[in-house]
Amino acid sequence: MKKGIACLVSLLVGISLLSAGGAKEEKSNDGKVKIGIAKIVQHVALDQIEQGVIDVITEEGIDATFDLQNANGDVNTAAQIANKFKNSKVDVAVGIATPVAIALANTIKDVPVVFGTVTDPIGAGLVSSLDRGEGNVTGMSDAIPTKEHIALFKEIAGIKTLGYIYTSGEANSISSLNLVTEGCKLAGIELVTQSITNSSEVKQAAEAIVNRVDGIYLTTDNTVFSALSALVQVFSKAKKPIFSGDVTGAMEGGCMIASGFNYYKAGRATGEMVVSILRGTKPADLPVRFMTEASDSDLLFDLDAAKNCGITIPAKYLDQASMIYQNGTLTKK
Repeated sequence: MKKGIACLVSLLVGISLLSAGGAKEEKSNDGKVKIGIAKIVQHVALDQIEQGVIDVITEEGIDATFDLQNANGDVNTAAQIANKFKNSKVDVAVGIATPVAIALANTIKDVPVVFGTVTDPIGAGLVSSLDRGEGNVTGMSDAIPTKEHIALFKEIAGIKTLGYIYTSGEANSISSLNLVTEGCKLAGIELVTQSITNSSEVKQAAEAIVNRVDGIYLTTDNTVFSALSALVQVFSKAKKPIFSGDVTGAMEGGCMIASGFNYYKAGRATGEMVVSILRGTKPADLPVRFMTEASDSDLLFDLDAAKNCGITIPAKYLDQASMIYQNGTLTKK
């Protein structure tokens, strides 16, 4: 009897250590690691994050199955996905974008949760410090140099009023709004804002502000980018320039300037964190990761959009570009 009790205690301790730490390549019933990946909405940048995560895990030789979910921009759906991952006992849950990451972190407490592309992880309540994870939660931030972007936009386009559309219900969008506000103050630019609640409102919001601004700046607001083509249509017709903080979404044309990190590389960085956890690292021991290397970022100029707006891009900036869009074709340097 004593021997049986000792074995039971040992088993419970082992389970406790596994829950508090990394997944240690725990196998599901079919012998494969089960990874749940959820994104707030489908658009090219978030698709690239998802693919980067999958590619790294696969390349590392981890035999995994992937449960891919899309919340379609709805926080209630995000909560349902979190419960699905919890009930199906995924070995690691990956949340792409702030609303999904929050839903996963609030619901799942016994397995690792890795967030991807969260602008302000502290403001979102996911971690209390950028130097380490929080309990079973850690991940990658997509913070961008907003103030520098606005200064560059002013220099190249000569804007005096800047438009900004943001999703009122997303914590990352509110954090970005604060940075945009600060950037405009530093640059001496007037800021005109318009809030939305879902992607169907993007075109209407663009129409509401296009005649009141000299150009519009886009941060990494997933709801806005899911309807980017509608926004581009409105501003192109008005011959007003667009500066995008997401290069991936601008590669099909329409945004005069796009500067930001490569989302596929960001997905791979997120995937590397998942692999580390699967091999035994505790999420709490992994600091929040940022894309800070020069090789992580891209700079795109759309000369077709610039011509439409009557703006000439200085040669010194064209020389720095990693991509040029001209005559309907994207060229990578």
